[in-house]
Amino acid sequence: MKKSVTTLDPNLPDSTVSEDIHTEGTETCRLVEKPILFFDGVCGLCNSSVDFAMIRDRQARLYYAPLQGETARELLNKQDLASVDTVIFRTADGAHCYRRSAAVVRLLWLLGFPWNLYGWLLWCVPLPIRDLGYRLIARVRYRLFGKHDTCRMPGPDERARILP
Repeated sequence: MKKSVTTLDPNLPDSTVSEDIHTEGTETCRLVEKPILFFDGVCGLCNSSVDFAMIRDRQARLYYAPLQGETARELLNKQDLASVDTVIFRTADGAHCYRRSAAVVRLLWLLGFPWNLYGWLLWCVPLPIRDLGYRLIARVRYRLFGKHDTCRMPGPDERARILP
Protein backbone atom coordinates (compact mmCIF):
# COMPACT_ATOMS: atom_id res chain seq x y z
CA MET A 1 0.00 0.00 0.00
CA LYS A 2 1.35 3.40 -0.97
CA LYS A 3 0.55 6.80 0.38
CA SER A 4 1.91 10.17 -0.53
CA VAL A 5 3.57 12.36 2.11
CA THR A 6 5.59 15.51 2.08
CA THR A 7 8.83 15.29 4.00
CA LEU A 8 12.07 17.18 4.37
CA ASP A 9 14.91 15.91 2.19
CA PRO A 10 17.96 15.45 4.50
CA ASN A 11 20.33 16.04 1.59
CA LEU A 12 18.84 19.44 0.73
CA PRO A 13 18.41 21.63 3.84
CA ASP A 14 15.20 23.62 4.08
CA SER A 15 13.60 22.06 0.99
CA THR A 16 10.58 19.82 0.74
CA VAL A 17 10.05 16.88 -1.56
CA SER A 18 7.12 14.62 -2.19
CA GLU A 19 7.63 10.90 -2.32
CA ASP A 20 5.67 7.66 -2.16
CA ILE A 21 6.40 5.37 0.77
CA HIS A 22 5.33 1.85 1.61
CA THR A 23 3.52 1.68 4.94
CA GLU A 24 4.27 -2.03 5.18
CA GLY A 25 7.88 -1.61 3.99
CA THR A 26 11.06 -1.36 6.01
CA GLU A 27 11.48 2.41 6.15
CA THR A 28 8.75 4.96 6.70
CA CYS A 29 8.84 8.73 7.05
CA ARG A 30 6.73 10.48 9.62
CA LEU A 31 4.62 13.38 8.49
CA VAL A 32 5.04 16.15 11.02
CA GLU A 33 1.87 18.21 11.03
CA LYS A 34 2.80 20.48 13.97
CA PRO A 35 5.70 22.80 14.71
CA ILE A 36 8.65 21.26 16.56
CA LEU A 37 10.70 22.87 19.32
CA PHE A 38 14.20 21.38 19.32
CA PHE A 39 16.04 21.77 22.62
CA ASP A 40 19.24 20.64 24.35
CA GLY A 41 18.08 17.40 25.98
CA VAL A 42 20.74 17.37 28.69
CA CYS A 43 20.32 21.01 29.79
CA GLY A 44 18.43 21.64 33.04
CA LEU A 45 17.15 25.03 31.86
CA CYS A 46 16.00 23.62 28.53
CA ASN A 47 14.15 20.73 30.20
CA SER A 48 12.47 23.13 32.62
CA SER A 49 11.48 25.33 29.68
CA VAL A 50 9.95 22.34 27.88
CA ASP A 51 8.00 21.46 31.05
CA PHE A 52 6.81 25.08 31.24
CA ALA A 53 5.71 25.07 27.60
CA MET A 54 3.98 21.69 27.75
CA ILE A 55 1.87 22.75 30.73
CA ARG A 56 0.79 25.95 28.96
CA ASP A 57 0.30 24.36 25.54
CA ARG A 58 -3.11 22.98 26.51
CA GLN A 59 -4.14 22.37 22.91
CA ALA A 60 -0.99 20.33 22.17
CA ARG A 61 -0.09 22.47 19.15
CA LEU A 62 3.62 21.74 19.41
CA TYR A 63 5.97 18.77 19.35
CA TYR A 64 9.23 18.73 21.30
CA ALA A 65 12.45 16.95 20.35
CA PRO A 66 15.97 16.92 21.82
CA LEU A 67 18.77 18.15 19.56
CA GLN A 68 20.57 14.89 20.36
CA GLY A 69 17.69 12.73 19.09
CA GLU A 70 16.71 10.92 15.89
CA THR A 71 14.16 13.54 14.83
CA ALA A 72 16.78 16.30 14.95
CA ARG A 73 19.19 14.19 12.87
CA GLU A 74 16.45 13.62 10.29
CA LEU A 75 15.07 17.16 10.03
CA LEU A 76 17.90 19.58 10.87
CA ASN A 77 21.07 20.41 8.97
CA LYS A 78 24.57 19.67 10.32
CA GLN A 79 25.17 23.26 11.44
CA ASP A 80 22.06 23.21 13.63
CA LEU A 81 22.99 19.83 15.08
CA ALA A 82 26.45 21.11 16.01
CA SER A 83 25.12 24.06 18.00
CA VAL A 84 23.39 22.58 21.04
CA ASP A 85 23.59 25.99 22.71
CA THR A 86 20.47 27.07 20.84
CA VAL A 87 16.80 26.27 20.73
CA ILE A 88 15.24 25.79 17.29
CA PHE A 89 11.59 26.31 16.38
CA ARG A 90 10.71 24.50 13.13
CA THR A 91 7.41 25.43 11.49
CA ALA A 92 4.89 22.70 10.69
CA ASP A 93 5.53 22.92 6.97
CA GLY A 94 9.30 22.77 7.52
CA ALA A 95 9.82 25.94 5.52
CA HIS A 96 11.35 27.94 8.38
CA CYS A 97 13.60 27.25 11.34
CA TYR A 98 13.91 30.00 13.93
CA ARG A 99 16.89 29.97 16.27
CA ARG A 100 17.76 31.41 19.67
CA SER A 101 15.55 34.33 20.76
CA ALA A 102 13.46 34.19 17.57
CA ALA A 103 12.51 30.61 18.53
CA VAL A 104 11.57 31.76 22.03
CA VAL A 105 9.35 34.49 20.56
CA ARG A 106 7.60 31.96 18.27
CA LEU A 107 7.08 29.63 21.23
CA LEU A 108 5.54 32.40 23.35
CA TRP A 109 3.22 33.41 20.49
CA LEU A 110 2.03 29.83 20.21
CA LEU A 111 1.27 29.47 23.94
CA GLY A 112 -1.55 32.00 23.80
CA PHE A 113 -2.63 34.60 26.34
CA PRO A 114 -0.85 35.98 28.40
CA TRP A 115 2.38 34.48 27.05
CA ASN A 116 1.85 35.78 23.53
CA LEU A 117 1.93 39.32 24.96
CA TYR A 118 5.37 38.61 26.40
CA GLY A 119 6.35 37.29 22.97
CA TRP A 120 5.27 40.55 21.34
CA LEU A 121 7.17 42.60 23.94
CA LEU A 122 10.28 40.49 23.39
CA TRP A 123 9.85 40.82 19.61
CA CYS A 124 10.00 44.63 20.00
CA VAL A 125 13.58 44.30 21.25
CA PRO A 126 15.96 44.33 18.25
CA LEU A 127 17.16 40.84 17.25
CA PRO A 128 20.89 41.47 17.90
CA ILE A 129 20.15 42.59 21.47
CA ARG A 130 17.74 39.67 22.06
CA ASP A 131 20.29 37.19 20.75
CA LEU A 132 23.05 38.73 22.86
CA GLY A 133 20.95 38.12 25.97
CA TYR A 134 20.16 34.61 24.75
CA ARG A 135 23.84 33.81 24.17
CA LEU A 136 24.86 35.14 27.59
CA ILE A 137 22.35 32.86 29.30
CA ALA A 138 23.30 29.93 27.03
CA ARG A 139 26.94 30.25 28.07
CA VAL A 140 26.21 29.80 31.76
CA ARG A 141 23.12 27.57 31.62
CA TYR A 142 24.92 24.38 32.70
CA ARG A 143 26.54 26.14 35.67
CA LEU A 144 23.29 27.73 36.80
CA PHE A 145 20.75 25.00 35.99
CA GLY A 146 22.83 21.81 35.74
CA LYS A 147 23.60 19.29 33.04
CA HIS A 148 22.12 15.80 32.92
CA ASP A 149 24.00 12.72 31.74
CA THR A 150 21.17 11.67 29.44
CA CYS A 151 18.19 13.23 27.71
CA ARG A 152 14.92 13.37 29.63
CA MET A 153 12.56 10.42 29.60
CA PRO A 154 9.01 11.54 28.81
CA GLY A 155 6.23 10.61 31.19
CA PRO A 156 3.22 8.64 29.99
CA ASP A 157 1.21 11.79 29.32
CA GLU A 158 4.11 13.38 27.39
CA ARG A 159 5.03 10.49 25.09
CA ALA A 160 2.81 11.59 22.22
CA ARG A 161 4.30 15.10 22.22
CA ILE A 162 8.02 14.40 22.65
CA LEU A 163 9.64 12.99 19.52
CA PRO A 164 12.70 10.72 19.73
